[in-house]
Formats: sequence, structure tokens, C-alpha cells
Amino acid sequence: MVAAIPWTAIPVIPLGIIFFVLRWYFLRTSRDVKRLECITRSLLFSCLASSLQGLWTIRVYRARESFQEVFNAHQDLHSEAWFLLLMTSRWLAVYLDVICAIFVSVVAFGALILVETLDLGQVGLVLSLTLTLTGMFQWCVRQSAEVENMMISVERGIEYTNLEKEAPWEYEYRPPPSWPHEGKINLNNINFRYSLDGPLVLKKLRLSIYPRKKRGIVGRTGAGKSSLIAALFRLSEPEGDIQIDGISTTSIGLHDLRKKMSVAPQEPVLFTGTMRNSLDPLNEHTDEELWNALEEVQLKNAIENLPGKMNTELAESGLNFSVGQRQLVCLARAILKKNQILIIDKATSNVDPRTDEVIQKKILEKFAQCTVLTITHRLSNVIDCQLISVLDSGTRKETVLPNYLLQNTNSLFYKMMHGQGESNCPH
Repeated sequence: MVAAIPWTAIPVIPLGIIFFVLRWYFLRTSRDVKRLECITRSLLFSCLASSLQGLWTIRVYRARESFQEVFNAHQDLHSEAWFLLLMTSRWLAVYLDVICAIFVSVVAFGALILVETLDLGQVGLVLSLTLTLTGMFQWCVRQSAEVENMMISVERGIEYTNLEKEAPWEYEYRPPPSWPHEGKINLNNINFRYSLDGPLVLKKLRLSIYPRKKRGIVGRTGAGKSSLIAALFRLSEPEGDIQIDGISTTSIGLHDLRKKMSVAPQEPVLFTGTMRNSLDPLNEHTDEELWNALEEVQLKNAIENLPGKMNTELAESGLNFSVGQRQLVCLARAILKKNQILIIDKATSNVDPRTDEVIQKKILEKFAQCTVLTITHRLSNVIDCQLISVLDSGTRKETVLPNYLLQNTNSLFYKMMHGQGESNCPH
């Protein structure tokens, strides 16, 4: 175009400058609007996922209207951000079209003014290339702006890489393969918080758990029972010293620490995949050992009746199994690990009495020579422990034999036991 009519280069240069300035001005707003749209969309998806996961509970408690109101509020918020993003994109498109129309008009009127000095073929070529050029300019501006807006998703992903990282999985010093061989746990002046600026949930906690003994940990909600587990597994770094069989937990890697302790959590965790993968994620056991573990927890018949048996695909979080069955799978997984330390975190709070009885019986049988730490709200589950520790506000208030605590009417354990009703009190 410039070769045919050199003067057309005059409006092309301002056109490029105007497009660049317009793109810069547009991105100043659109980036923040796109970031807002991503945040509101995350809230919407999170609300939808949690509602689907707890759909039965919502229906049982007839809470559909309240959840629908929450969903509608998130949907309205996301729609506002999405509509604003669309409007900013339309604003850019309109301005680009207007500028291109002005550019084409300038070239066309310039050709009319200079019609006597130009060849008709050259005029037609210039007008045709002008339309093509403006279309290419618009496409470049829009695509470059869209790419920069989409990089907001990358920005949100990079934010996770900047989060505080856990300690290394492995240190140069590694404990012996047989560690821990006894299962003695000592906690000395433990302070624990979930974040650097968060409040202390464990305060100067001192606790000694003897090897191959059953220790019950009880306390009211917020007393620090689950935080004790988080400190043992170093989900957040504790202040103080925690030793297992004489080795400080902070002197070894997280992988060496966590694989040596089994846990039965309050919310049973099953992995996406087959039943075999949930029982043995690392493929360390034979089929016979897996079936034996399922038989120990009375799940063998239930798994054998499934179409795929051990290769049955599990739904997300194992939702195609009941809570009791999922808890028994977690217990079977702990049996397979054969660790010296077992931690039970309110594992029977959501199961029926029969499943509770099965779990308690198998713990007594299979973990008789192990250190078992039982954290529960059902005080009847810890009445058979050799010692019971009572926590309150992140500190240890009492540690004594169960019978003595029940006889001492001034003890916190006695008040908690009778506060749950006579049906839970041992006779």
C-alpha cells in the first residue's frame, strides 16, 4: 500500500500509536475485572461442589432454600463481574471499529483529493489493503489484550507457589528402618499455631505417652485435641520439642515421620481410583494381604459382592460407600501399615454403634502391642485406656487413671462424662 501511494504512511503511524494507547488504557481496567471474575467464579464453583457433596444432609435438614439463596448470591456476584468483563471487551471493540472507520475515511478522501494524480487501479488497491490492514490491527490488539487477561489464571496459579512451604520430605539424617520400635512419645513445652499470625492453640503442652500403652485424649470442642495430631504430624511447625523413641520429629524429614504413624481421621479419606488403590496406594502388599485386612474389619463380603470386587472404581471421596464402610477401609489401611503408633481422631463419631464396636474390638486385637492415641468426644471409647489426659484451652489439665477420674467428682473428666448423659456413663 505504501509502495503504491507513499503518503498513506502518514495516517498509518498515528493509527499504530492510537491502537497501542487504547490497548494500554483498556488493560488497566480489564485486568482487574478479569481477576474479579476469576475470584467470584471460584466462590461459585466451591459453593456448588460443597452443596453436591453434602446433598443428602441438605435434604435431610430441609435446608435447600438457604443453600439456594447462597448459591444465587454467588451467581449474581459472578454474573455482575462477567457482564462487566463483557462490557469492557465491547467497549474496546467499538472504539477499534470507530478508529478503523476514521482511518479508512481519511485514506478514501485523500484518494479523492488526489484523484487527478493517481491511477484508478492504485486507488482500488489502496482501499482494499486499507480494509485488510485495519482488520489485522484490530485482531492483533484484541488477541494481545485477551492473552494478557488470560494470564490472570497463571497469576492465580503462581500465588500457590508463593505460599509457605512445608519442611523437606527427607533430611540428610534419616532414622533407622525399625524406628520407632517402642512408640514412646514425649512432648515438651509445645506451642502450636496454624499460621504465623494465628493464635496459639496449644500452650506449653507437656505430655508423655508410654510405649505400647493406650492413651485417651479428651476435652471440649476447641480444647486442642486435633491440634495435638497436627503437631505430631508437623502439619504446621510446632515450637518446642517432640520426641518419638528419643528422636526429635523436627530432625527428620516429613516423609520419614508421617509414614511411621497411622491415623484414623474423623473424616475418612478414600482416594479416587479403585478400592485396591485406596487400601494400598504404594502397591506394597499382595492381594492376599489386602483381602485379609478387609476380612479383619468385616468388609470382605461387601467388597466381594461388588461387580469389580477389588478393582471397583470409587466415586469422589468414596461417596459410593457409607461413612462406616469408609472408616473401616481406613482401619484396614492402618492394619496393613503395621506401624507402632496409631492415632484415632474421633474416628467413630459419625458411625453407628455396631461399626463403633467393630472398630474398638479390632484396635484392641491388632494394636495390642502398639501405642494407641485415642481422641474422641465419646468418653466411653477411652474408658478402657490405661491413662486419660484431659485438655482444656490448649493445656493439659488432668492425666490419671479412668477410674480415679470418675471417682473424683471435682475432676473435669467427671463433669464431661456426666454432661453427656447417663447413657454414656460406665456403671
